[in-house]
Formats: sequence, C-alpha cells, structure tokens
Amino acid sequence: MLEQYNSICITKVASSILNIMGLDIPESMDSPIDILAKLSDYKLNKEKADRVVIYNPDAVAMWLYQKYTHMFEKAICCSDVSLPMLSVMPSVTPVCFASMYSGVLPQIHGINTYIKPVLRVNTVFDTLLKAQKRVALVSTTNDSISMIFLERQMDYFIYDSVEEVNSKAIELIEKDEHDVIVIYNGNYDTTMHKHGTQAEASLEALKNNIDFYQKIVDKIKKCWSNHNTFYGFSPDHGCHDIDGNCGSHGLDMVEDMNVVHFYGFNSRTKFL
Repeated sequence: MLEQYNSICITKVASSILNIMGLDIPESMDSPIDILAKLSDYKLNKEKADRVVIYNPDAVAMWLYQKYTHMFEKAICCSDVSLPMLSVMPSVTPVCFASMYSGVLPQIHGINTYIKPVLRVNTVFDTLLKAQKRVALVSTTNDSISMIFLERQMDYFIYDSVEEVNSKAIELIEKDEHDVIVIYNGNYDTTMHKHGTQAEASLEALKNNIDFYQKIVDKIKKCWSNHNTFYGFSPDHGCHDIDGNCGSHGLDMVEDMNVVHFYGFNSRTKFL
C-alpha cells in the first residue's frame, strides 16, 4: 500500500489562530486552514474568538490515532474536528514548533536542526502582542517552546514538571487574565524515547495527555462561558520505533511527519 503524507502543513496553525481572532495575518505566514475558518463561522455564529488555548503534546503521531482510536475518545468527544496534519523536516521539536508558530518553513525561520535559539522571525506571538493581546506560555524547563520564543513581552510560566505546568494552565484559565494560552507537555515524547512508542508507560503518558486536554476543555466551558473560545490539541511531529526498543523521530517518513490535531470552539451565544 502506498504511504500517504497528509496535506495540511502545521505552518497553517499560526495564521488560523489570527484569522479566528479577527486579526490581520502577516504576509510572511502560510494561509489559514480553510475548514477551520468555515467551522469557526458556524460554531461562533460568525463572531470572532476572543480567547484561544492551544495545547501542544509532543510526538503524537497520526498512526497512534489510527491504531489506538479508542484511546482518543475523550479528545474526539470534546472537539469539533480532527485534522490530519503534516509536520516539517527535520521532524524534531524546535524545528516543528518554530514552523507552527511562525507560519513559515524551517529554511525561512532558520532553525534547521535540534537547536533552541531564540527565534528572531515574526511569530504569531509577536502579531498578538502588537494587537495588544495578553499571551501566556506554559512549559517545562529547557524544552523547545520555553526557549525559542523567549524575549517577548508576554508571560512565561516555566516549571520543572508536567504536573506543575498543567496545574498552572488550569489556574490561568480560571483567572481569565490572558487572551491566548499556549501549553506544552513533553511526557509522551520523553517516555517513548526511553521505552518505545507503544510501551505501557508510553501509552499511559499519551492517555494522560488526552485526559488533560479534556480537562482544559471542561475548564474553558465552565470558566469562559462569556467568551468565544478556540482551542486545540496540536502536536508537533510523530514518532517511530528503532533498535533497542526505543522510540525516535526526525526522519522524512509518514510515521514522523503525519500527526493528528483536534480543534474545537465554545461560543458565548448558544444555538437555540
């Protein structure tokens, strides 16, 4: 059977966020995801979102969704759409998140290997800040998201553990002081590198990611009923197994390049 690469690149995430919020999209960015724009009009009654929460679990491959679909039940049920997405090469974390949030390919944003310099090109965060939006980034110490988007006038909440990250993220939603919240969890990626992509410990970490995504959505619906909210479950790249019962990624292969994203909307005006 011919292996098929997904067609929607993760470079379209940045402009999709801006478009759904009704903000101008820089010419440098890839175009928005058309189906999300149409879905936003429908779910938000043609209004724009004033709150966004993007959850970035690391290394959740499309094949995991296809093989263990039952594990994704909570993500499916609390989202409006699941989208097959395509990562970028090399399919490693700093390269991929740089592309996801700048809207451009690696040869343009300049991170082409596993390095974590501060990104100097325009990103969705820079555009949001110019529009006077309040942005929070919640991540773990020394991980890519906590390093490549530094030196911007937004709020950084960096912790040593995923548990602390997730606790702070829920607190931020409850406080409702930010327009955009980006959250990173690297627990599945860390575990699968050590034990393999389908090891019991790895699948437990994946389950925890899905459980936390549902917790985010439940909290949004409870605390942000007066807001139009766009939210997502947006991994950076996939993964595959290598010798020694370990997991890896970084190659130009469908296992590493194809990922699944979930997106949803919560409207302040409900349909009658």
